Amino acid sequence: MTFLRPIIFFSLLLPQLSWAQESQFMEADGNLLHYRIFGTGSPLLIINGGPGMSSEGFIPLAKELSANNKVILYDQRGTGHSKMAKIDASSMNIDLLVNDLELLRKHLELEEWIILGHSFGGMLAYAYAAKFPERVKAMIQSSSGGMDLTLFSQFDITAALTATERDSLRFYSEKIASGDTTRATQLKRAEFLAHAYVYNKKHIPVIAKRLTQGNRTINSLLWNDMRQRNFDAKSGLQNFQKPVLILHGENDVVNPELSHQAHQLLPGSRLVLLPNTGHYGWLDAKELYFSAISKFLSGL
Repeated sequence: MTFLRPIIFFSLLLPQLSWAQESQFMEADGNLLHYRIFGTGSPLLIINGGPGMSSEGFIPLAKELSANNKVILYDQRGTGHSKMAKIDASSMNIDLLVNDLELLRKHLELEEWIILGHSFGGMLAYAYAAKFPERVKAMIQSSSGGMDLTLFSQFDITAALTATERDSLRFYSEKIASGDTTRATQLKRAEFLAHAYVYNKKHIPVIAKRLTQGNRTINSLLWNDMRQRNFDAKSGLQNFQKPVLILHGENDVVNPELSHQAHQLLPGSRLVLLPNTGHYGWLDAKELYFSAISKFLSGL
């Protein structure tokens, strides 16, 4: 991997709040899976992006949505407070992540739930819905990475940067490649990388900080696994009839065409494109983002 090919972390980035539900744990495939529950009502699972990111940055979103729903927030295997004895190709693949979700549903004794997946979390949500459609009451796709690997044929993080930003990203990437792995250098590199993900540049600091917190080993293992198996959930979703809300920024670094493709395939879907919005709708278009989700959930 060259220094100009950054680890692809797709995650929900929100300022952290001190308030959070008490942590809980369950055993999943010999590992400990950490989760939190917020509010009461119809159960809604939030699947964060990454891969390799914890769910910590999703706490404000969980709190926002818990006004009328029982929101479940969990750390994917090997991230955050979830614990694993070993992390390698045998213990880190997309099928195991899907299985973890189903074990969590059974543990919580839920007949079905609404699932909200952001970015890579959207890809995981599609994979789960394809395998367990009867357990999905409805689905929300937020800046989703898509149903297959089309993302990688279109994704060019540097194309979204100005010439100056590309030069700065290259400079700090070269420093890291040369052995300077200090926090300061990593954060500077993340700051220039973050320019590609948001429309409103005031959000860059919180995104940059989060981009330095991912587990690169998990990130690489999961992307490699999905490439090797040619990840494609489309066939499993051909007959998926449940309600689906698709939210995507018009200025997203993830090509909005992926959301159009999903909308065409899913007969029960509604597509909402967010103007002047990058990869994080709740940051660039907070009112429209949450209004669309509220209307969708109330319609269920």
